[in-house]
Amino acid sequence: MKWSKSFLFTLKENPADAEIPSHILMVRGGYIKKVAPGIFTYGTLALRSIRKFEQIVREELSQRGCLEILMPMVQPRELWEETNRWSEMGPGLQKMKNRNGHEFCLGATHEEVTTDFVRQQVKSYRDLPVNLFQIQTKFRDEIRPRFGLMRGREFIMKDAYSFDRNLDDAQKSYRLMHEAYTAIFKRLGVKFRVVQADTGNIGGNQSEEFHVLAESGEDQLLVSDKGTFAANVEICPAQDAEPKPKSSEEVKAMEEFATPGLKTIEDLSRSLKVPANELVKTMFFSASEDAKTVKPVAVLLRGSDEVNPVKLKNLLKLANPPLLLTDEEVKGVTGASPGSCGPVGLKIPIYMDSGVENLSNYVVGANKDGFHLRNVNHPRDFKVTAVHDLRLAKAGDRAPDGGKLQAFRGIEVGHIFYLGTKYSKAMNANFLNAEGKLEPIEMGCYGIGISRTVQAAIEQCHDKDGIVWPISIAPFAVHICLLDPQDEKVASVANSIYEELHKRGIDCFMDDRDERPGVKFKDADLLGMPIRLNVGGRGVTAGEVEVVNRRTKEMGKTAIGDVVATVQSLVEQLKA
Repeated sequence: MKWSKSFLFTLKENPADAEIPSHILMVRGGYIKKVAPGIFTYGTLALRSIRKFEQIVREELSQRGCLEILMPMVQPRELWEETNRWSEMGPGLQKMKNRNGHEFCLGATHEEVTTDFVRQQVKSYRDLPVNLFQIQTKFRDEIRPRFGLMRGREFIMKDAYSFDRNLDDAQKSYRLMHEAYTAIFKRLGVKFRVVQADTGNIGGNQSEEFHVLAESGEDQLLVSDKGTFAANVEICPAQDAEPKPKSSEEVKAMEEFATPGLKTIEDLSRSLKVPANELVKTMFFSASEDAKTVKPVAVLLRGSDEVNPVKLKNLLKLANPPLLLTDEEVKGVTGASPGSCGPVGLKIPIYMDSGVENLSNYVVGANKDGFHLRNVNHPRDFKVTAVHDLRLAKAGDRAPDGGKLQAFRGIEVGHIFYLGTKYSKAMNANFLNAEGKLEPIEMGCYGIGISRTVQAAIEQCHDKDGIVWPISIAPFAVHICLLDPQDEKVASVANSIYEELHKRGIDCFMDDRDERPGVKFKDADLLGMPIRLNVGGRGVTAGEVEVVNRRTKEMGKTAIGDVVATVQSLVEQLKA
């Protein structure tokens, strides 16, 4: 491809609505153009990268016996009602009616559709196993789309679904997909980690996420410094580096004391000269699935800890993390404003984080504005509904394998789930086993954000000048800067190299614009192709072409006759 025929337009200035480097660079490089919040047009270069990544995915899945299909983006309400997810998915599911008043949604995910497809065909155990995948556009009505393709409303996704006879076979399918995903991201050529994860509203009881490591990643990953343990902070067990035994201090009489103006743990800690981890704070949530209905529960944590909403969601068996009560709702439950509330006297369920369990004679709010209670003890002064790990783990905590947790930031690009029979039972997707008995099909589902991964690769692979593409998904392997397009001899050399590279299967982009060399170099760095060739009058006269490695910035001169072989060798090295 030549720039003069490419319909490519770059920007010198950073776009006002882009916050992270990858989003900025994709807009500046003409890779994407916003149509509406969270919805983008992919330019030619972006689409080439997307298609290259799709090809990697297809190859690795096909090698493992997965079969590609294509399901509709528009899905009928009836299928989603079978699994109760028409309501469970919440406002993120974009719903609509056709001219006949029938209700549909835009596909946010395809468990229902693929289960329906399989249940209509599978009759016997002989029809299993099967693993189906598609690469399809999806739509989720994100409340706050941001970061370009990273948190968009419309996006390209690969989703796969395995169907097996029994648990053992389903686990084999799960492990096979884990192997496929590992191979996919290794071929992509980026640094990534695999971590244990929450299953969310997809369901099931086993899942792992694949994260591209990047400082701006939305997810915090906690990884053991010794063993193999790795988890998303959402589900990582929280264990103190040095657990404290149950206090042997004498239980004292509870007493109320005035704390005017002390509304935060920091204020209270400073005033009482008591460490935050020896104070207890009370937080209030609604355990109702319906946002219009309040079902208050209290959560007790040490003052130094933060509640983990996913752990609380799982404890309460909710589809989504529970909402915090408003100040007015808290006052209605306790009689006091937040900052003066505690568990004593509450008539609602009280859930205690395990970090509080061994404390005694601690301080809590008195449920009376401007007052607290000291020397509070459980179960003497209040009853606990359940004790559970409800706090966010953090770097420095003890890992389950005995190591110490280290923190990384990651961008989730892949997620694999063992679903069990959640969908097959709900949708009557059954088969006759070898004994002629009807059984529900065991299922797994496996997703990769195709468009998201392409941007995530940029978020990891860039410098101050622009994108530094991994060669696996670079729009073009080589970027030729034709520095003297009006000089016929120079243009002839550049075109000859361009044609010969294409003949050898090396995709090549040529900047043949009538622009200054400095402009071309800046745009080449911005666009980020792995190898750049500078072809100019002075070099051609000397019989040389300049070869630049985009990642290392190494620059060397190569004889014109050796350029193609040199580039071919560099491409092979970069792919290795």
